[in-house]
Amino acid sequence: MAISGPSKSHHHDDDEFAPSVFSEINITPLTDIFLVLLIIFMVGSSIVVEQAQGGGTGVRVDLPKGAAKELHTAPRDFPVAILKDGTVVTEGKAIEVGALKEKFMKLAKDAPEAQVIIQADAGVNHGRVVEVMEAAKSVGISRLAIATEAQ
Repeated sequence: MAISGPSKSHHHDDDEFAPSVFSEINITPLTDIFLVLLIIFMVGSSIVVEQAQGGGTGVRVDLPKGAAKELHTAPRDFPVAILKDGTVVTEGKAIEVGALKEKFMKLAKDAPEAQVIIQADAGVNHGRVVEVMEAAKSVGISRLAIATEAQ
């Protein structure tokens, strides 16, 4: 018996599913990774710049040890640092208590729910901390916090 017509080979069908050779590299996933890293870097650097400009006091303070809960700061919070020698620093500048009281008045008017965070050095005189707290209380700021370092 003769078979007419082209015969089908199983080998020809297997070629259809064989792995093909890549002629070029697909860089789309690599580009996506770089874009994500760029966005993360931009957001991270903007946070660092914001904290350096106004989010903190701009000075290094050796905080006392404490077992207080972690304090979550908000943008409206107003940090005040008291250095070991009794100098009061806010917004990166040394300030007198009288001028600080004026800042507290403005803060109480602009953001009544704002919290004053006192970052007093471990060796600072207790009276100086009380003086800053009294300045805040005298203008109507009732939310005060004292920053401590976790033990």
